[in-house]
Amino acid sequence: MVLAQLGGSLSRALARMTSTTVVDERVLGDCLNEITRALLQADVQFDMVRGMQASVKRAIDLGTLAAGTDKRRVIKGAVVDELCNMLDAGKPAFAPKKGKPCVVMFVGLQGSGKTTTCMKYAHYHQKIGFKPALVCADTFRAGAFDQLKQNATKIMVPFYGSYMESDPVKIAAEGVERFRKENCDLIIVDTSGRHKQEAALFEEMRQVSEATKPDLVIFVMDSSIGQAAFAQAQAFRQSVPVGAVIVTKMDGHAKGGGALSAVAATKSPVIFIGTGEHKDELEDFDVRPFVGRLLGMGDLPGLMKKARQVVPADQQPDLMKRLMEGNFTLRLMYEQFQNLGKIGSIDQIFSMLPGFSSELMPQGHEKQGEAKIKRYMTMMDSMTDAELDSENPKLMKESRIIRIARGSGRPVKDVLDMLEEYKRLAKVWTNVIKRLRKSNKGNTNPQHISKSLPPELLAQIGGIGGLRSLLNQTVSKEMGGGDR
Repeated sequence: MVLAQLGGSLSRALARMTSTTVVDERVLGDCLNEITRALLQADVQFDMVRGMQASVKRAIDLGTLAAGTDKRRVIKGAVVDELCNMLDAGKPAFAPKKGKPCVVMFVGLQGSGKTTTCMKYAHYHQKIGFKPALVCADTFRAGAFDQLKQNATKIMVPFYGSYMESDPVKIAAEGVERFRKENCDLIIVDTSGRHKQEAALFEEMRQVSEATKPDLVIFVMDSSIGQAAFAQAQAFRQSVPVGAVIVTKMDGHAKGGGALSAVAATKSPVIFIGTGEHKDELEDFDVRPFVGRLLGMGDLPGLMKKARQVVPADQQPDLMKRLMEGNFTLRLMYEQFQNLGKIGSIDQIFSMLPGFSSELMPQGHEKQGEAKIKRYMTMMDSMTDAELDSENPKLMKESRIIRIARGSGRPVKDVLDMLEEYKRLAKVWTNVIKRLRKSNKGNTNPQHISKSLPPELLAQIGGIGGLRSLLNQTVSKEMGGGDR
């Protein structure tokens, strides 16, 4: 999980405040001190942390709050706002549009993951309907063209480069011209990097930029440099018109917080963060959802967007109906396990669920998690339709549990673990639906909730009326179950 340790520390600080009986200046001070320590340990610059702490104190005057005001909510809201302010550098001046040809040039130091990020950027846009192409204008690093060629082949997009030509400016210009004629609407130019910032690097970038006239220049930066990101981002912005930043190697790196905050301080908009080597491990960077995930508040709209991209359109209304009704069966869990690999990595998905603690996912967990999911699915393959569709699998007889274990070739303990995981996920989904209904300020109006749903999905479930019906069913079910 991205910045898992920082997220866990921030969540604990807010949780301790929530558990106190009386919220006063001392409690506020203790909470802010703990948040300060967590940010400093994540390599965030001291002056920025001190500024955030001062801003929160200015925004909150506990003595003037009206009687009955939820002070914990006020404090939490102020902390969220200031963390967002710290990481927000605005939006990029340009965004690619489908069907309209554009050139995007990638720049950065050698070793920052630039070529891999070019591939992931192309794949991201390919999935949403773009026709991307890759141009290798890196003639400095041995094997650069081979790497880009392999990456392009992996995601099946056209590429251009040369083993013979040594002039990167000529290669870039030829590649862009070729793909313009082929009606590619996203032409990505990968440029040379160096081990250090030197005049030759910046001069080459300037020449390639003049030859290709990019609509957007993206600076790719390694998050492991922490606070040094400020100087790097400033230097590149002064040499070429950098319009956006992608921060790489954010998968569990301790200095990621320092890198993100340092880049934001240069007013360079971060548009994506790289969270691994695979083609799908590139996340949109939207400040408020990112902070929400960091604090265990989840990102339901983001999760729905990811799910919408992989769940067939004709299945979406049925899935939404079953989830809104609270019918989280083993069969539904099985179906969602099938979609997990398409949506993203396990930690990315679970971090988008409200109430999820990023620290529950230890370092190096992902392969173990995927193997566990495969075991669970094998065990569910040995279950009957009635068992898969039951909402009370915890009532399953011991003889059936033994039979499932034998049929799947797993020990009985694994079957019991799978049933416990089901109960945990069912509870999480119940909380998700509750939060979806309540929205940010306790608004249970279907009109308000509908704004977080895709228009086409809202139409398929019967519009506002259909959503209201589903909400009423859920409320009736909860009341009937004694959850008051």
